[in-house]
Amino acid sequence: MFFHLFNEMSHVLYKDKHYRSVIAEDFFKSYQIKVSETDLYIRTDTDLSDKALQSVIKHRNFIEEYIKKRPDFLSSLAPLGEDSRAPEIVREMLKFTTIAHVGPMASVAGALAEFVGFDLLKYSGNAIVENGGDVFIKTHKALRVGIFAADSSLSMKVAIRVLPEETPMGVCTSSASVGHSLSFGIADAVCVTSQSAILADAVATFIGNRVKKKEDIKKAIEDGLKINGVRGLIIISGDSLGVGGNIEIERI
Repeated sequence: MFFHLFNEMSHVLYKDKHYRSVIAEDFFKSYQIKVSETDLYIRTDTDLSDKALQSVIKHRNFIEEYIKKRPDFLSSLAPLGEDSRAPEIVREMLKFTTIAHVGPMASVAGALAEFVGFDLLKYSGNAIVENGGDVFIKTHKALRVGIFAADSSLSMKVAIRVLPEETPMGVCTSSASVGHSLSFGIADAVCVTSQSAILADAVATFIGNRVKKKEDIKKAIEDGLKINGVRGLIIISGDSLGVGGNIEIERI
């Protein structure tokens, strides 16, 4: 998701990607990890860069080795079904993209964010991992996650409130107008929340594909909320906004 994170005082410090920002410097340690196409922005209690890098390499290798054995895992835009012999991260991607009716790689950013996040939680009580706009959050502090929606008049005007007891949580967005997300729709931002960042990432793609015109927003939200595991949905397209499910939003 293209996002900003705020603490209760909404203090913002801009980072090197235009959609990335963080709360005040005394709120966790921030650092960036890059491995090939994977570009993670991470906040934990202390600097865990080495452990984060090891985690990224490990989970990327699992995915890359599986693709060598099954090339359609990379290219398919339709679900491939489950594979009990696959590595855990691949099994989770296959499972949740089957639920969301999309191809496996529609969940890769959320999957890496979540698996790296859980690895880091072995050493930190808090972890926020953003990967290409998809966010895994486990925190003891309340946060607001603002939604960047390209040139929409609503971009960075609304935020999702995330409470500690709701985490771990995935907050993931697909966009037809920002970044590298593959979308067959027109929405500037389709944001999904779920306990699983993998499911949230996959469903954001699925719902984004269904918004062909602004009139589709209401039905797309209804369809998304029928998917087991989806907590809430926000769709922004131009000056139109749709919200549904168990989600609390605030005006920024």
